[in-house]
Amino acid sequence: MTIATADLYDERGDELDSLSLQLLDLGGRTAFDGVVRTVRCHRDNALVKATLATPGDGAVLVVDGGGSLESALVGDLIAAAAVADGWAGIIVNGAIRDRDAIGMLPLGVKALGSNPRKSAKDGVGEVDVPVTIAGVVFRPGAHVWADADGVLVER
Repeated sequence: MTIATADLYDERGDELDSLSLQLLDLGGRTAFDGVVRTVRCHRDNALVKATLATPGDGAVLVVDGGGSLESALVGDLIAAAAVADGWAGIIVNGAIRDRDAIGMLPLGVKALGSNPRKSAKDGVGEVDVPVTIAGVVFRPGAHVWADADGVLVER
């Protein structure tokens, strides 16, 4: 069972960073948590797809797409693979597509918005590196919690 982020912040606020960026809840699960994995990419989702096709073991993939809404970094097929491979959720500083289909999956998905345009598939970017989104650092191996109130991550 996932603890409410407000309660967790009340208990451990000095150990946590709160993401002020307002993300939409687009997956079938609003509340999710897990160990952070990361991808940094811009308008190219090949590394996102490859990472989510590996065993997730309940992890959360944090994708820093630089806030671009010009093309989607996650679609329904990639999200379905994440479910099949045991990922708890995906947090995208960018866009997704196939919102209706993703909303039916038992997966937490938070993103800035959606765009039907697909992204490049060149594999440009970095995996499992610290990424900073709206001043909050997401380090691989840290724990992240997300629910309707927002996102918290261990410092």
